[in-house]
Amino acid sequence: MQNSLKSPAAFAGLGLHGGQPVRMVVHPAPADHGIWFRRTDMADRDGRIEARWDNVTPSRLCTVIENADGVSVSTIEHIMAALAGFAIHNALIEIDGPEVPILDGSAVPFIEGFLAVGLEEQALPVRAVRVLKPVEVREGEALARLEPATMLEIDFRIDFADEAIGVQSRRLNMANGAFVRELSDSRTFCRQSDVDAMRARGLALGGTLENAVVFDGAEVLSPGGLRHADEPVRHKMLDAVGDLALAGGPILGRYVGERAGHALTNRLLRALFADPSAYAIVDCGPRTLDKLPGVGVHAGDLPARN
Repeated sequence: MQNSLKSPAAFAGLGLHGGQPVRMVVHPAPADHGIWFRRTDMADRDGRIEARWDNVTPSRLCTVIENADGVSVSTIEHIMAALAGFAIHNALIEIDGPEVPILDGSAVPFIEGFLAVGLEEQALPVRAVRVLKPVEVREGEALARLEPATMLEIDFRIDFADEAIGVQSRRLNMANGAFVRELSDSRTFCRQSDVDAMRARGLALGGTLENAVVFDGAEVLSPGGLRHADEPVRHKMLDAVGDLALAGGPILGRYVGERAGHALTNRLLRALFADPSAYAIVDCGPRTLDKLPGVGVHAGDLPARN
């Protein structure tokens, strides 16, 4: 069955790139509503934007959705990952600015908020996107691919010159609470040289060592160090879960990413939905439902974090 929240969950903080204070409330929504954002600061234009792959606009730094009136919300990947990883299918997200608050740079504060208010089961089946044949997109050395599988699996590999990051890879079956246990607390990361360059362009104004892991060669500059030895690749997997959630329903398939980012994952969804023979929309029966991300998540699944 589909799920929504029992009551609203509120979050507040700075945006990472714009650095402006933002308040956001995730409201319950009826069955088959899907995930929508509403910009409450928009009085002269339509502030509603559906969280879908075909509303994504190009951005190198994060995932941005935009409606026909040119109203946008950016950095939605972490809240989308939290919604998918907690099995929330219907929500209205009201936000009073253009960017989702970064909080600690991971998805775990959103999960904590959802756990606090709880889920309400809705009497309609979950419709999933079943991958029927491989679909792949490439850009230089980066690739993203979807392959048939009985449930969502994520297989990711990164390769950075920085000694503190280097080559990392991880593969994870996303059934049940795996997202919350293994990925939800992994923070966004960057290099100090990237921070300096972005700030020189007026970006990353909300970024601090408290809401992103900052690397400088072999050093980890953020207080407390890493939450996982392979936190960067785990965060890339978190981002992929959030970007894949824009498919409009859970994906039943295996996602493979090598050096992939937000834009490439969105290109992959566009390629998938451009080929009707590559996918099918299916109602999830009890056996499939039990294998979806977020089913049965409880407070004990939350990772301890610094």
